[in-house]
Amino acid sequence: MSDPSEILICSNQSFLKGYFCCNPSFSISQPVKAPKVPEKAVTVAASLDGVMLPMKDGKRKEKREQNKSDGKRTRGPAGCQEASCGTLSFYDTQGERLSTVRIGRMPESKKVTLKNSLSELLDEALRQKPDLTLVKVADGAKDNWTFLANELPEGHEIVDFYHAAEHLKKAFDLSYGENSAKSKEKFTTYRHILKEEFEGVERVIKALVYQYKRHPRRSKLKTELEYFRNNRARMQYAEHLSQNLPIGSGVIEAACKTLVTRRMKCSGMRWRLPGGQGILTLRSLIQSKLFDNGWKLLAVTYCCKVTKTGVNNVIPFPSQKTE
Repeated sequence: MSDPSEILICSNQSFLKGYFCCNPSFSISQPVKAPKVPEKAVTVAASLDGVMLPMKDGKRKEKREQNKSDGKRTRGPAGCQEASCGTLSFYDTQGERLSTVRIGRMPESKKVTLKNSLSELLDEALRQKPDLTLVKVADGAKDNWTFLANELPEGHEIVDFYHAAEHLKKAFDLSYGENSAKSKEKFTTYRHILKEEFEGVERVIKALVYQYKRHPRRSKLKTELEYFRNNRARMQYAEHLSQNLPIGSGVIEAACKTLVTRRMKCSGMRWRLPGGQGILTLRSLIQSKLFDNGWKLLAVTYCCKVTKTGVNNVIPFPSQKTE
């Protein structure tokens, strides 16, 4: 009998929920056959990010009652928690992306499982091809860089250029007025400097220091200045572009959208961990072109050699936790 289709498995949430109740730590780093590094790959980029997900057990009512008693707003995503996504992308000598392995995990403290899975995948990639250049790309979130800088092997560290540009835009809006002609002019000029000039971030910092001296009471402007100061070593964009290394986190942003948002944030949806993780893991395997390998592990739970017909050799689905 042939294996089931990807669509059939992904649409059968009760099947997935039963499996992941009993196997909560199953992840994309476990397939029988590890992902093969493309032959032309010279660079590997590791990224991670998070996306808020509406949860059934997100203590929505309790949070809103607490907000009400604290005098805070009682509307908004009170029942949401942060799901996490990770990617490992391979690039050729021209900087063209060859393939990407995607990982999705339901909300978990400090993204422990996601980080472990990403580390295992990277270790395997470097084992297959030790001369790969490692690039670590993310936005400026502190937790992301604590992991990327301290727990992964040494490599190039880059703050996503487009997040940096958003901070630059905000800084000039604070200086000259939101969306004013002068703000737009300065942003266009310094965005080019930041991306195209070697040590361009130093010129950006000098410009923002000048603006802060003109407006010393604008605390938000100081916050933007500190953002560039704290991340200056990770903003050498011209240098990285000259080596055909990626400078943007568009791959991980797209993974958050295609793995989580499109499927799990439709109107009225709320999730519990087992069912949600089932969806995320299967979508990760499919988008990473690892479905066949992943299915081998899933199928083992439900396969048994049948020697005769009878009630004693019926294989029950794994027991599910009562809700």
